[in-house]
Amino acid sequence: MAKYDPQQIETKWQSYWDSNKTFKTGTDMSKPKYYCLDMFPYPSGAGLHVGHPEGYTATDIICRYKRNRGFNVLHPMGWDAFGLPAEQYAIQTGTHPAVTTQKNCDNFRRQIKRLGLSYDWDKEINTTDPKYYKWTQWIFTRLYNTWFDEVEQKGRPISELPIPADVQALGASAVRQYRDSKRLAYYADAQVWWCKHCKIVCANEEVLADGSHEKCGKKEVERRNLKQWLMRIPLYAERLLKGLDDLDWPQGVKDMQKNWIGKSQGAEVDFAIADKDGKPTEKHLRVYTTRCDTLFGATYMVIAPEHEMVNELTTAENKETVAAYVHAAALKSDMDRTELAKEKTGVFSGSYAVNPLTGTRIPIWIADYVLTGYGTGAIMAVPAHDTRDFDFAKKFNLPIICIMDPDASCPAETKELVLKGEACWPADGKYIQSSNETLSLNGLSKKEGIKKMIEWLEANKIGKATVNYKIRDWLFSRQRYWGEPFPIIHWEDGEISTVDDKDLPVLLPEVENFKPGDGGQSPLAGATKWLNVVDKNGRKGIRETNTMPQWAGSCWYYLRYIDACNGDAFVAKELEKYWMPVDLYIGGAEHAVLHLLYSRFWHKVLFDLGLVSTDEPFHKLYNQGMILAYAYEDAAGSKVPVDQVENKDGKFFEKGTGKELHQIVAKMSKSLKNVVNPDDVVQKYGADSLRLYEMFMGPLDAVKPWQTQGIEGMFRFLSRAYRAVIGEEDSVTYSDASMPEDLSKVMHQSIIKVTDAIEKLSFNTAISQLMIFNNELTKTQERYREACEIFAQLLQPFAPHLAEEMWEKLGHKECLAYVAWPSADESKAVDSTVEVVFQVNGKLRAKVSMPKDATKDQMIELAKQNERIQTYLTDVAIVKTIAVPGKLVNFVVKPGK
Repeated sequence: MAKYDPQQIETKWQSYWDSNKTFKTGTDMSKPKYYCLDMFPYPSGAGLHVGHPEGYTATDIICRYKRNRGFNVLHPMGWDAFGLPAEQYAIQTGTHPAVTTQKNCDNFRRQIKRLGLSYDWDKEINTTDPKYYKWTQWIFTRLYNTWFDEVEQKGRPISELPIPADVQALGASAVRQYRDSKRLAYYADAQVWWCKHCKIVCANEEVLADGSHEKCGKKEVERRNLKQWLMRIPLYAERLLKGLDDLDWPQGVKDMQKNWIGKSQGAEVDFAIADKDGKPTEKHLRVYTTRCDTLFGATYMVIAPEHEMVNELTTAENKETVAAYVHAAALKSDMDRTELAKEKTGVFSGSYAVNPLTGTRIPIWIADYVLTGYGTGAIMAVPAHDTRDFDFAKKFNLPIICIMDPDASCPAETKELVLKGEACWPADGKYIQSSNETLSLNGLSKKEGIKKMIEWLEANKIGKATVNYKIRDWLFSRQRYWGEPFPIIHWEDGEISTVDDKDLPVLLPEVENFKPGDGGQSPLAGATKWLNVVDKNGRKGIRETNTMPQWAGSCWYYLRYIDACNGDAFVAKELEKYWMPVDLYIGGAEHAVLHLLYSRFWHKVLFDLGLVSTDEPFHKLYNQGMILAYAYEDAAGSKVPVDQVENKDGKFFEKGTGKELHQIVAKMSKSLKNVVNPDDVVQKYGADSLRLYEMFMGPLDAVKPWQTQGIEGMFRFLSRAYRAVIGEEDSVTYSDASMPEDLSKVMHQSIIKVTDAIEKLSFNTAISQLMIFNNELTKTQERYREACEIFAQLLQPFAPHLAEEMWEKLGHKECLAYVAWPSADESKAVDSTVEVVFQVNGKLRAKVSMPKDATKDQMIELAKQNERIQTYLTDVAIVKTIAVPGKLVNFVVKPGK
């Protein structure tokens, strides 16, 4: 007798799908399209854990469903395979990163195929493949040869950049420098985070709050000035903000991008530098402020330690102190300097500026709570009305002048302190002490004051209204080997040029040593033969030795999937126009800012240049929740690896020591040894059980703990479904007769509910309905063909291997992948009968089923005919009869007739 054997069934159907290329992307452009995308993985040596298949299974369900609904479906998979881990392994072992990467990709592909995911493997891409990164380099050259037109708010070819006449008069070199200053991708000195341990530049986001590098965990990160490639992403800040409005994305992700872009409206104000007598000079220090209205209360100024005027403003007697402070600040992360700073630090430069409204000489300080990347890197400090300035002023005994009488929201005791300069009030109120012979704000509100102050600043040519963004130029280079080479040559006369398109890709050279140099040199700097070039006129040059960051390949991979094998273009225009934008993008929320923001930026540039047809790449975004696992900790909070834990009567103890442990839910990690390998789960229970369990654990976007017993439950469900449809006997007979009404009703309800749940990505509720359907199938002795077929069709997106087996046993030759999705008869999904209670004097005496549309008279007649009711109506007089359609009949009686 055959039993449910997932190993045999799944191997059979995976082989069938693979050999028949069942999931090859459709090419009939008259059909509707559906582009469903997973965030492609970095293929680590550890392979998949059970958290990975959650999002992949979700997209697979949608794609299988859409194929059944008649859509052309694009469902691709590939590898984000450049990056530090493979390079670090190469440094440690001498194994070329390409060898490690290929091995890891092969393992990931094997694991993914074992899950029965319906990817079109002809679309597979790998960011380390020269056929792929040729086009990454090609796109970079377009970014390099583009400038941003502020008037049109779009990128345009650098050949269309107007050159001012005075620049042209200075000659070719000046024109070249002017063009270079406008390019979206540019080469310049940049202050960067440098990890001395990894010997690479770190992105700001990779430096943790404690100053350590997230990749290696070492606190060996410092600021350095290095020649770097950067991209002027802030030029697109406004479009990146506005574009969010029309996207079907989680609000949390939109908010994170808005906060990262950090738009603020304020003013730039010029403060004259004071001479030794306190008189204003021709030199100015420009600040950015969102509260120019408080200018009357500015009592000192602060510049960032990296500000370009630090040396100029530092007096001789303060140089040593300032130099030490600047060095110390360079060792801190931006977050450590601002959000996490418990105590303000700073040093006096020795110089003063002049408050343009009061004429007062005010000191210029250097402090790390001001960042050079925001605004102008300099602020006017108004300690009475800014919390950070207040804390700084109190510590260094600087003047605090209240220029705003707090409004009614301020408690009386706080207001008294604010007016004395002993507390800070950053909110609204009415201005006081805010007037001179040319301007008065006294009595105005904050909104009125800002408007009037900006008008005065602009009229007096001291400042102007300004929109500012926190987002900074994107640092786009790394000093490492395993990344895309830049298609750039630096010539001996100072010119920088891109490699001709016909000479792409610029291949990574072979090197003997993968380790970066101590001074920030890339390993490519040692590839002499590759490095040195000569043009046709004998001019010497060297190739760019930095490589692109890992983000480069992931910025545009969704476009390459559309036309993965095209050797003549990064994507064919007609295919791009048909498939874009991506209809559904599923991945982790950890990519909310970096990857998603960078991809949107690249896509907008490509759109401006007419290379793609949409302004945004991803229409709908969905973040799946994280799958966690149980871990254990002792009373001190120290984590204990899972293999060192034993369970005694529901309590947990550390082996060896006997210490009782507390069970917690934590992220899967190798150190805690709580990682669950999907290979082990599939080997024991089958891929269909794993798929169902991960979708049944709870809502797709929820954080959920892994529990192996849940897999066992799904395996039992599939075993029951196997018996209900296929049976365990040698031959199965299916009935074509009309099925019982209850089974028909549940079948039609299931079509409606499963369809609706898939559309809403509520996969757990769909599986619950399939269980109800299966229970109804098991109640009948006969196997009704129509019900079994519909069950197999509804099960297919979730447990495709077993569903295909059912479909074949039902006598079908074609596989289920493109069979039309079933439609329901809604009239048959509605109960035609209803249970009605019969009462006598309000007490329940019987329950019966009757037609839902029965009239009151019909209900009363049926009640009187009921044998049990008749016994209670004997020898009594019916005083009153109450009938509520679809609910009850109640006879009010008294003794006698």
